[in-house]
Amino acid sequence: MNAPVRLPSTTLRVADLADPAERARIDTFVEAHPDGTPFHLPAWSAAVEKGCGQKAHYLLAERGELGIVGVMPLTELHSPLFGRVLASAGFGVGGGILADKPEVVRLLAEACWQLAVRLSCPSAEVRGGPRPGPEWSVDDSHYLGFARDLAADDEAELLQIPRKQRAEVRKSLGYDLGISVGQDSADIAAHYAVYAESVRNLGTPVFPRRLFTEMLHEFGKAADVLIVRDGGNAVAGVLSLYWRGTVYPYWGGGTADARRLRANDRMYFELMRHARERGCTRFDFGRSKVGTGAGAFKKNWGFEPQPLTYYDRVANGASIRDANPLNPKYRLQVAVWSKLPLAIANRVGPWISRGLG
Repeated sequence: MNAPVRLPSTTLRVADLADPAERARIDTFVEAHPDGTPFHLPAWSAAVEKGCGQKAHYLLAERGELGIVGVMPLTELHSPLFGRVLASAGFGVGGGILADKPEVVRLLAEACWQLAVRLSCPSAEVRGGPRPGPEWSVDDSHYLGFARDLAADDEAELLQIPRKQRAEVRKSLGYDLGISVGQDSADIAAHYAVYAESVRNLGTPVFPRRLFTEMLHEFGKAADVLIVRDGGNAVAGVLSLYWRGTVYPYWGGGTADARRLRANDRMYFELMRHARERGCTRFDFGRSKVGTGAGAFKKNWGFEPQPLTYYDRVANGASIRDANPLNPKYRLQVAVWSKLPLAIANRVGPWISRGLG
């Protein structure tokens, strides 16, 4: 009788994101996995850690000669205002567990929770991927994702946009607006200024400027900023990522003049054009909360909303961390923040937002 074959066991550890060889191995695994996203890449975790001071704990599952069989990007988020949480992935709309087998999912999920306990995080949040286990609650009713294929050219792209919004885009094309795309220092500064004004007007604190510069540094040629200018003045801007043929416009906004000039409409249409020129075939408009104006705006562009599924695990006696500015209990703070002088909002905002995640 043949002796039984002993299969190598799965080992778990925290990746060394400072090791280029380790990062390259993880990149290869994530890029090959059908459910991989930019938020699973080491570049994302590293940029968040450097840009916001939130510690990355990137879990690796390995098995003998097979090498990596599962990953879970985790960010230890701590805020004096909103408490602590271990999130996968911090500051991302996606993340979660990537694994080759269900048992690896369970191993990573349990390692995540044990890590949360050691770090004194009363809750853990997983954004996407398979359900980590029965101990994790499921939330598929609060957030929607918006993505669709890009058309072959500008005219076909216009025809994909519903009639009312298409008319707005055509009007935006009639304005004499300047468009620039890249990582020029002037464009990076212009993007932050526009974005900071935009989120202040919405009543939310701006992220640290270093988060954006680190994202552009870590992603290199796979990221850029697109700026719309009126008479040399930046009126709209967006920082985008490019990965596996999809463009991800992630941080975008416009000044008070943007509405009059329809600069946001122009910005996204120009980004679609630019993405096609880069070889992209899909546009991921990101997430929006159910029932919000942002979600309605994306639907007006012809994007059909799809529910996003998140998971939470909470220690006994604790509650799920809620740092969402749309929560009614923050209504007064949002109203006050939107009236702050921009200089004050930009000085205080990053201290608050770096722990939101």
